[in-house]
Amino acid sequence: MAEPNPSAQQPAAGTGATYKAPTPKPKQNPALRMMGLPNLPRKLPSRNWLIFWAITGSISAAIIYDKREKKRATAKWKHAVAPLAKDIIPSASQLPRKLTIYLEAPPGDGLRIAQDHFIEYAKPVLAASGLDWEFVQGRQQGDVRAAVAEKIRRERRKHERPDEEDLQTDEAIAESLRKKNQVPEYEGVKGDIIFGRHTWKEYIRGLHEGWLGPLDPPVKLEPITKLVEADSETPKAEGEQPEEKEEGKKEKEEKKPERPPQPLPYNTAADYSIANLPPQIPAEFSPANPIPLPHRLGFRHTLVRLNRFFNRRKLADEIGREVAAVCFANSSREWREANGQYEQELVLKHEENDWVKSVWKPEEPPKQDDDSTAAAPSEPPKEKIWPAPMIVDPRLAQRMRRFEIAPEDEARAAQIKVPEAEIEGWIKGSFRSLWNYTVESVTAKPMRPNVGNVDSDE
Repeated sequence: MAEPNPSAQQPAAGTGATYKAPTPKPKQNPALRMMGLPNLPRKLPSRNWLIFWAITGSISAAIIYDKREKKRATAKWKHAVAPLAKDIIPSASQLPRKLTIYLEAPPGDGLRIAQDHFIEYAKPVLAASGLDWEFVQGRQQGDVRAAVAEKIRRERRKHERPDEEDLQTDEAIAESLRKKNQVPEYEGVKGDIIFGRHTWKEYIRGLHEGWLGPLDPPVKLEPITKLVEADSETPKAEGEQPEEKEEGKKEKEEKKPERPPQPLPYNTAADYSIANLPPQIPAEFSPANPIPLPHRLGFRHTLVRLNRFFNRRKLADEIGREVAAVCFANSSREWREANGQYEQELVLKHEENDWVKSVWKPEEPPKQDDDSTAAAPSEPPKEKIWPAPMIVDPRLAQRMRRFEIAPEDEARAAQIKVPEAEIEGWIKGSFRSLWNYTVESVTAKPMRPNVGNVDSDE
């Protein structure tokens, strides 16, 4: 009868075979085994996986680091200008200081790009300072020029033509109400902030048009059109209305009100030297600081755009310093002159290399294919300020000023330590909030009814 559990047969002697004991299974980490995790691999991933994780990790680390430092730079200047928000206005009827922000759509793109740039870099510092500001925004080339020139002409008319009634705009109505209520105007330094080289060129052009140009608009020659009379072979009965007229009326009613046309310039750059300065021109203009607005389009500029994307912290620090200088308004200087050129002509000139090619193309005259109409004379071509060289009159250049941050303000800003909670991301912030909630729930005292002091006789 065979044994129920036969022992393992030993190898026969003399056969030359050696016995090998079975290899035991690798011992798993008890902690990982209790968590249901498998054994960790004892070798590195493949070459392709190593390359993938190295590239992904490097790009992610660069983005996270730059975003944190950008927040840190903006927060530093926010804390630097925060004491200005605590300044008390002497009188309740006195107007606060108000800045003017000039924004315009960059070449080849829309106004939203400039607005997002302002919201991301400049608005946090301005909001922390507690100052008030107003916008002058342009959607196409020439809008800022027209707004700056018209604002200056409105001030000139008050002194040169006091009897002439000005247009009843919202600003004019508000100013008349302040005069009626005897509200004094702000007498300190205000300041202008201009975003981008294209807006800066229009700002300079508007200054020259407003101070060196006439108050009356140029004579506009209306085009004379000659219409070919339509043949009316079949006269219509009396009282019968054509359907085309009814459809035309409906289309006119459905059309939205069009944007008012841009006013033509009152002078040209060639008229600067022969123009006389108005007698009420101030000795110093309100200081103005141009702010960089880098914006490059095109697929072949991808490497340049990536470089700027990974170095936004430097741009945030530069813009924060310029905006803080405008907020402090402690010191301003004259625009310098170097190598026969004014500093106004050279500032932010490198941004012209980012503009699209259509900016530099000459404008083609409109084609008239319809033989039934002939316009004579045609309207003057629209002034192209962006591709034209900037011309600065020396009489206005010496009156222009620029804000400059004081050394003591910059030293005080360098000593500011931004808390970690202001610059951390969503993941770390969520863990911090969860930890704070847990600590507060454990250490907080339970809510009890407020019955007062029971030992008191009252």
